Amino acid sequence: MSDPFEDDSRDYFALRNDEEQYSLWPQEMAVPDGWQVVYGPESRDHAIDYIERAWTDMRPKSLRDGAL
Repeated sequence: MSDPFEDDSRDYFALRNDEEQYSLWPQEMAVPDGWQVVYGPESRDHAIDYIERAWTDMRPKSLRDGAL
């Protein structure tokens, strides 16, 4: 059985949570609570490219905003 997060034959979503952190997520898996789809479904490479372009600051939003 292959790892669903490493399978180039699948389509993926780019997810984002309230802290503006991103995750690559296989299309056929349920989106976890607290995350929303912001891109896709698309090929794994395209979803990763989207995340790399969108997630330019790895710090959680609350830290960037000075709330922590």
